[in-house]
Amino acid sequence: MARKEFTYKGLKINELKALDLSEFIKLVPARQRRTLQRGFTDCQKKLLEKVRKTSAGKYKKPIKTHARDMIVLPEMVGLTIYVYNGKKFAMIVVQPEMVGHYFGEFAFTRNNVKHSAPGVGATKSSSAASVK
Repeated sequence: MARKEFTYKGLKINELKALDLSEFIKLVPARQRRTLQRGFTDCQKKLLEKVRKTSAGKYKKPIKTHARDMIVLPEMVGLTIYVYNGKKFAMIVVQPEMVGHYFGEFAFTRNNVKHSAPGVGATKSSSAASVK
């Protein structure tokens, strides 16, 4: 079965990439639209500059950023971006389905708790076993 091609508000990814920022802003939901209309912070401007250089082939290093509040734009699709989660940089491969979302949604700040065996002194039997 063929995979359905991604569309955002009726536009394919190639058509989205052809839009300029002011046209893309009209397509996103209200919260993202207000954020983009307000303009980019210095950190977001650096990220956009690196993305554009990487697309042109002038920037070879991995793209790392602290801008968790940056909205995924169509020009970022296909790139690998490392987003800081408070401890390390989480690798994000930008998919078409991520357009319009924030980077922070994909770089989790908390890990799932993985329990193993109980530690010494956790139960009554473990303290009795250690004393002979």
